[in-house]
Amino acid sequence: MSNTDKATVGFIGVGLMGAGMAKNLVTKGHPLVILGHRNREPVERLKGLGAREATSPRELAEQCDIVHLCVTGSPQVEANVRGENGLLAGAKKGLVIIDCSTSNPVSTLALAAECEARGAHFVDAPLSRTPKEAEAGTLDTMVGAAPEVFARIEPVLRCWAGNVVHLGAVGLGHKMKLVNNFVAMGYAALYAEALAIARKAGLSVQQFHSVIGSGRMRSGFYDTFMQWSLAGDDKAHLFTISNAHKDMRYLASMAGELGVINPIQANVKNGFAAMEAAGQGARFVPMLADFIAELNAVPPAAAERT
Repeated sequence: MSNTDKATVGFIGVGLMGAGMAKNLVTKGHPLVILGHRNREPVERLKGLGAREATSPRELAEQCDIVHLCVTGSPQVEANVRGENGLLAGAKKGLVIIDCSTSNPVSTLALAAECEARGAHFVDAPLSRTPKEAEAGTLDTMVGAAPEVFARIEPVLRCWAGNVVHLGAVGLGHKMKLVNNFVAMGYAALYAEALAIARKAGLSVQQFHSVIGSGRMRSGFYDTFMQWSLAGDDKAHLFTISNAHKDMRYLASMAGELGVINPIQANVKNGFAAMEAAGQGARFVPMLADFIAELNAVPPAAAERT
């Protein structure tokens, strides 16, 4: 199949995750249009593979059949969709906007209604896994979309995802993603606190790992989370404290609207809130272990490696 047989795809947010996703789209035959990014390196790399660069979301939408958004959260999604130079201003009938961000489901449903009123479609397809899988084209995605829209976009999603789960109607993807991230960040909070207790009791990080890392409690999340404490690897788990806190705020809001009690999630959220309030929001999630250690007068794990 030639490029002319494939949908023209747009991509806004060619950052840690988006750059790899966009690469897989263009190298698998889709004409690709990208929006300029503050980090020029991935933009220039994608242009070298054949992508074109647009100067606004409106200009990008005018050229595309399907557009991906992979940005920080709902405020950024809304800014790219709405407004004089937003995606909807340049949308032709049938345009599909795929939000791969971790967004607030309330915002997602409102944007979906606005898009439908303009003859376009809004889909939520948030991500799981890391930039490594984004580069390899093996991410997980959980999708909220009408059946006929999902059928249209599934081949595009499979350019960058190894596991595509269609959950049902628009909004269910983002709801499931928030639940997924609660489980993940709950693990992070649990490991960080357990490490602090273990080390305060005289056990080393390596001793902790020799038991947990070889038993039933080991998981893929544990493996990447622990690389910071064990080896000082700051690239193994590239998800910031500020993003984790944002996701936990969104989930707390969803739980509140549903009238669901969430005492464990509230405590998980507050750990990330405290670290961001301390000016460490740009650090990565595994570094929560150092923050909790410091609160308990325990040296950072790096002290054990020197």
